[in-house]
Amino acid sequence: MDITPVVGKEFQLINGYGDGGFTIAGTRHEGSVLILATQTLAWSPRSLGEVTPESLAELFQASPRPTVLLLGCGKGMRPVPKPLRDACRPLGIVVEPMDTGAACRTFNVLLTEGRDVAAALIAV
Repeated sequence: MDITPVVGKEFQLINGYGDGGFTIAGTRHEGSVLILATQTLAWSPRSLGEVTPESLAELFQASPRPTVLLLGCGKGMRPVPKPLRDACRPLGIVVEPMDTGAACRTFNVLLTEGRDVAAALIAV
């Protein structure tokens, strides 16, 4: 029985992760990614220490801007760095840190629910 959620072909459903990258909407992406509902972008951070407000500039400029950012921290969950939290708050973006696998699964659920969600995922 196929339990794949039904979403439009334009949506960036995460099909898998691991081996240093992600499969999103049927396309393999090497390295970390920044995912909006209808767009996946290469993202340079390889660790949580490299995640800065500047690294999320494309997210901050998105229209519509997501209200939830799932931050896939790699193999384990870590607290959101204060500069990142402080940059997101005035834009109305709530940052939810979790390990990358949990962020992938949560992104898919929120996307299929029609939520305004984005994910910044560090590759594992």
